Amino acid sequence: MKLSVIVPVHNEEETIDEVIAQVLAVELDDGDLEVIVVDDASTDSTPRKLAAYGDNPRVTVLTHERNRGKGGAIRTGLEKAAGDVTVIQDADLEYDPSELPGLVAPLVAGRADFVYGSRFRGTVENMRFENRLANRILSLAATLLFFRRVTDEATCYKVFWTKDLRSFDLKCERFEFCPEVTAKALKRHMRLLEIPITYRARTVEAGKKIRAFDGLEAIWTLLRYRFSG
Repeated sequence: MKLSVIVPVHNEEETIDEVIAQVLAVELDDGDLEVIVVDDASTDSTPRKLAAYGDNPRVTVLTHERNRGKGGAIRTGLEKAAGDVTVIQDADLEYDPSELPGLVAPLVAGRADFVYGSRFRGTVENMRFENRLANRILSLAATLLFFRRVTDEATCYKVFWTKDLRSFDLKCERFEFCPEVTAKALKRHMRLLEIPITYRARTVEAGKKIRAFDGLEAIWTLLRYRFSG
């Protein structure tokens, strides 16, 4: 089994080297992993730092000439993914890559069709009340719309068989990646398993990019895919 770890990046010069190092240090029980970093038109020193990985066979660096957003970066990375399983890893170190094996194992064992790392079943540090409330609302919306209990719809850690993720024909460009894949998977009645994870939120001052508008867009995306097609 091979795992593809897609890392969408935009202006993460402070953390990009560390997140790549931590992902490469992950040991899977039965298989290996590749790291696919998609630089979404960074304007800081991120591109220069990523250039240093040109000779690393386990790291692929892809570049957008213009900023498209997280969803667009994930779609670009998915095109190149060679793994049987794909997971998304943010570049800001709010999520701990050492937890990846525990998220992948249930999928490979056949206990679920896709796996989410749930912050609200695990440990959450430093999350602002507004963000916590928005996450709760999104999870409740997904639960009510698709009749399937979801505790953390917006988690970064989403683990899918690569073939399933590609079959969704994703349209997302920004942060609507999360509700789009959630809606499309649950609408197919795929089995979801949520695993507790540890989450350490960073502040807006430290570079957190998601805003209130993204929450409204996420709810609209859930509604749109629930009642379309």
